Amino acid sequence: MGKILVTGASGQVGRCVFDQLRDVNADIRLSGRNPESLGADAVYADLTDPTTLPPVLAGVSAVFLYAIPDGIDGFLAAAKKAGVERIVLLSSQTVVDAIPERRPIVEMHRVVEEAIAASGISYTFLRPENFASNILMWGWPEMIRADGVLRFPYPESHSDAIHEADIAAVAVKALTESGHEGRGYFLTGPESITQREQLEIIGEAIGKPVRYDELTDSQAREALKPIVPGWVMDAVVGYWAHTDGVPAPITDEVQRITGAAPRSFKQWATDHVADFS
Repeated sequence: MGKILVTGASGQVGRCVFDQLRDVNADIRLSGRNPESLGADAVYADLTDPTTLPPVLAGVSAVFLYAIPDGIDGFLAAAKKAGVERIVLLSSQTVVDAIPERRPIVEMHRVVEEAIAASGISYTFLRPENFASNILMWGWPEMIRADGVLRFPYPESHSDAIHEADIAAVAVKALTESGHEGRGYFLTGPESITQREQLEIIGEAIGKPVRYDELTDSQAREALKPIVPGWVMDAVVGYWAHTDGVPAPITDEVQRITGAAPRSFKQWATDHVADFS
């Protein structure tokens, strides 16, 4: 096993990939635009600027990569020149679903997947549908910490809510073992769970009464305006509407690949108590 480059190591998944690679004594290099925030082993890289890439990719045999369309052709050219043998891409199951509102997210991941597949570098595409940690972006922690009231739409919208550590566990297998080449894995948590149920579990984890105050679709869009761009808002609110009362599909890919059952949302909430307390 050669050196493994982990991009995006400051993110929820990237941080877990780094931690789990370190646990198996892998030879790791971290990169980012703010390497000082990542630790002593990190180096500067801007994935959209090919001139920054040669020293980062030197001696690297495998890369954990986020789906960033800008600069992907330059990155792949630099990776081929450096002799990179495999790329494990954090993609999205949106590339194969059929929810029209999510088309911009589909295209973002599709462009990167197609470029990697055409590059000739061996690849594995990780395709989670719903990160449990996404709720950290929608203002849940702030509302729960403030008064225990979640003002949010579609309480009966379902999610498979996968723990970021389970995505990382599959990534580590694909980065360090053979047999995952040319594969796309639909990764899910162990259960289909509604947003109301997620809130109840968080309340149990933090030992604080919580309540769901349901917003209308239009109220939710107003509330999300300061948080996310319009195209992201359309995609996520459209998805919540589409899955209102509709259980999410569940796969066994995490257990099949890692040998361990995926972590429950209850476990995720326990691991993130500090975010809501």
